[in-house]
Amino acid sequence: MQTFYGTGTALITPFKKDHSVDYDAYKNLIEFNISSGVDYLVVNGTTAESATTTKEEKSKLLQIALDVNNGRKPFMYGIGGNFTAEVIQRIESTNFKGIDALLSVCPYYNKPSQEGVFQHYKALAEKSPVPLLAYNVPGRTGINMSAKTSIRLSEVKNIFGVKEASGDLVQAMEIIKNTPDDFLVISGDDLLAVPSISLGAVGAISVLSNSYPGLFSEMIKAAIQSRFQQASEILFGFTEMNPLMYEEGNPVGVKSLLAHMGICSDEVRLPLVKASDSLQQRIIQAHSKIRVAVK
Repeated sequence: MQTFYGTGTALITPFKKDHSVDYDAYKNLIEFNISSGVDYLVVNGTTAESATTTKEEKSKLLQIALDVNNGRKPFMYGIGGNFTAEVIQRIESTNFKGIDALLSVCPYYNKPSQEGVFQHYKALAEKSPVPLLAYNVPGRTGINMSAKTSIRLSEVKNIFGVKEASGDLVQAMEIIKNTPDDFLVISGDDLLAVPSISLGAVGAISVLSNSYPGLFSEMIKAAIQSRFQQASEILFGFTEMNPLMYEEGNPVGVKSLLAHMGICSDEVRLPLVKASDSLQQRIIQAHSKIRVAVK
């Protein structure tokens, strides 16, 4: 699955002032990312506020993304949840034409055991018509999918890797060390992408690349090519901005940044609310420093 080496943008879902989906801004965001050099697109992930978009909206967003992409970049689609049978039903009712891989988040809220997590992914992999990428993000789900479980999943047919967002480099290292070379570890933490690649990860699925697709892709390419001094220089430019993306919830921060850049509005759907005035100002300040810091 070298298709998914490099940078994948976890695309946000733009909204209008009335909180309806801004499909025109969505098209522009996708084109901005494609033309700036990201390696693949990730549609309907958690950064897309998929918890608060309707079935009909998801269907239209998927079709628009496929149409705009028009086969130019590999395409990953998110379908996840904490009710295994319902996730399978959604997989079976989705037309996967044009979709290269499925991203599915670790079950959240009901806190299954590691065996439950393993059996959940095994069941999804058996039903998915495309290769599946597991997604470990304890900050959202309330549980950590252990390295041992990820290693077990590497032996399951149709699971090609894990998006690892535990924030634990030792855990990522354990997975990389003890899985086959064709089992991909993809960083889900933007600031840990470069060190993760130094250990054997193959790239990142990024929030920041919504706003900085070219610069972030340049950083990831440099790291993959072992040009770590160059990669680190770019990475250090992101260190002030990245925490601001999550301070008041994701994608509140990145939408505030995108609004400042004139790409889309900063509207989010309840229970999320727009960035506070303080956060907006700090994002603007950090943005100006990124432009100055990176040579």
